[in-house]
Amino acid sequence: MLHIKNIHASVEGKEILKGITLNIKPGEVHAIMGPNGSGKSTLASIIAGKEEFEVTKGTITLNGNDISEMDPEERAHQGIFLSFQYPIEIPGVSVTNFIKTAINENRKAKGLKDMPASEMLKMIREKADLLEIDRKFLSRSLNQGFSGGEKKRNEIFQMAMLEPKLAILDETDSGLDIDALKIVANGVNKLKSKDNAVVVITHYQRLLDHIIPDFVHVLMNGKIVKSGTKELAYELEEKGYDWIKEEMVQ
Repeated sequence: MLHIKNIHASVEGKEILKGITLNIKPGEVHAIMGPNGSGKSTLASIIAGKEEFEVTKGTITLNGNDISEMDPEERAHQGIFLSFQYPIEIPGVSVTNFIKTAINENRKAKGLKDMPASEMLKMIREKADLLEIDRKFLSRSLNQGFSGGEKKRNEIFQMAMLEPKLAILDETDSGLDIDALKIVANGVNKLKSKDNAVVVITHYQRLLDHIIPDFVHVLMNGKIVKSGTKELAYELEEKGYDWIKEEMVQ
């Protein structure tokens, strides 16, 4: 599905990613872990096409299509979804109206007509029920006055509605209490299928108790320095990252 080959990227002339290669297949969950400043969020941004980062070398393909030169909107239309660490507030635009616009823009890009209102309403109700979202929540202004947990739940709702091929959750556990964490993780698990893939970027193993990864990758100094199964996340929780640095030196 997603093939990242020898990606180098910089921001304002400073190199952040220094040769990332990663292959993700449909049905898989990959966790990216690493200390602050290692390049985790930069990798998420590069996949999504955020323009402040410059790719200086390497390629990114999604389902055989080279997306390296595509802008974020085109990549979204190709099926990439990025959940933000800090979702923005949009006063006056309801959760429902925002998602209607997003879905119909996606359809327009594929040469389809707007989704009929009755079909849209049915889908919204089904996904809201799946994620245990109160209908009143859907009429609120996007992220305005939302708690951290509500913002993250809203992003999982957007993911459910857009049905992306590849969902990237960038530190979606940041600032969540255990109840909110379980709600978000439960939503992600319900949306996983053999046809889509999930990338979870996190500092902590606790999220991976609820979203079980097939692979864990450790990113340090702009490179993937170690990969393994979910057991690697437990090792990191117990030992920190210093033992990996020691392995690299030896």
